[in-house]
Amino acid sequence: MDGPDILTFGCRLNIAESETMRQLAAGQDDLVIINSCAVTGEAVRQARQAIRRARRERPDARIVVTGCAAQTDPAMFAAMPEVDRVIGNREKMDAASFVPPPPLDTNGTRDGTERVRVSDIMAVRDTAPHLVSGFADHARAFVEVQNGCDHRCTFCIIPYGRGNSRSVPAGAVIERIAALVDEGYREVVLTGVDVTSYGPDLPGSPSLGQLVERILTHVPSLPRLRLSSLDSVEIDDRLFALITQEARVMPHLHLSLQSGDDMILKRMKRRHSRAEAVRVVDRLLAARPAISIGADIIAGFPTETEAMFARSLALVADCQIVHGHIFPYSPRSGTPAARMPQVDPATIKDRAARLRAACAERRNIWLGSLVGTEQSVLVEGKGLMGHAENFAPVRLARPHERGKIMRVAIAGVENGALIAQETA
Repeated sequence: MDGPDILTFGCRLNIAESETMRQLAAGQDDLVIINSCAVTGEAVRQARQAIRRARRERPDARIVVTGCAAQTDPAMFAAMPEVDRVIGNREKMDAASFVPPPPLDTNGTRDGTERVRVSDIMAVRDTAPHLVSGFADHARAFVEVQNGCDHRCTFCIIPYGRGNSRSVPAGAVIERIAALVDEGYREVVLTGVDVTSYGPDLPGSPSLGQLVERILTHVPSLPRLRLSSLDSVEIDDRLFALITQEARVMPHLHLSLQSGDDMILKRMKRRHSRAEAVRVVDRLLAARPAISIGADIIAGFPTETEAMFARSLALVADCQIVHGHIFPYSPRSGTPAARMPQVDPATIKDRAARLRAACAERRNIWLGSLVGTEQSVLVEGKGLMGHAENFAPVRLARPHERGKIMRVAIAGVENGALIAQETA
């Protein structure tokens, strides 16, 4: 090993921050970092399970737990005997957090403040103190452009794990992306907690669309720019034009839709209606038919009736969702939704399964429609797999250099992936 072992849960922003921590803790082979997610109770359970497994497999390692779950409930992780240190989302960007603790005192204990380093995330005003410069296991690079969230959806604990919205100045973003391109990366993904809220806290209040324009202008050698999860209500005319007209912006959008029922959307405190979400998708696909749509949908939100759920189920077809992220609702302590009348867990599980089945059916139809087309594929992993511009997974006919972009003909579909037959 040449550094810490990092287990990452949750979003693309966590993936990017894990790479930053890998650099901050370089050379510490005895370290295991659990970068947790708090979006659901299941995500927290998986992090705790991973901690116990890590201790069994590496009894002599130092285990540090961080991420949103550690930020929102540090005491829970500190109470686990397997855990050596708990650090917050701000502290995980500080190399000092990974320095081995002092030896035990004569009583066999350490100062308790040394074991838990979690500050008030709401007091944080800066972002991206370290922008990553490389990704050991990825062909694409993730660059943080925004962190935190000013919205307070009734189901969401994440603002309390990430703090208020704050943006990275465009100059720093462009400088980092240019360096990544120089290192050989051919695709960059812009990440954040609420990416479409980029800019109001910066001088001149630039928008996400303006940031994308500047990246494309000042890094002309970047072939592929991908956007992470967007709030459909915040896609303004400038950003819409870039998504639909700029070939270097990938035709793949993941939208934070959450529900297809207007009453549930109101109870979630979302800022869009069902009709508005469908209209945005219709406009996008009319302007650029190659775009593939992904979406987050919650199954079994409190008070959701079968009729309300049916409207979410229908949203899969109405918005042509082919990359579905389905979340069975789980109450998060401290959120308003946790105090609302809850749906029976068995019903939630059933509805999540039905949503996943609908997304899988829509995805299979979409993949089948791509047979006979040519796709531009970014080679990943061991060179036998990659993703097309629309984020369809593609299995290659023979190994190729990781990070290469190549044109292939699609001959079929197998096990949820396109099968490539290389063109001459």
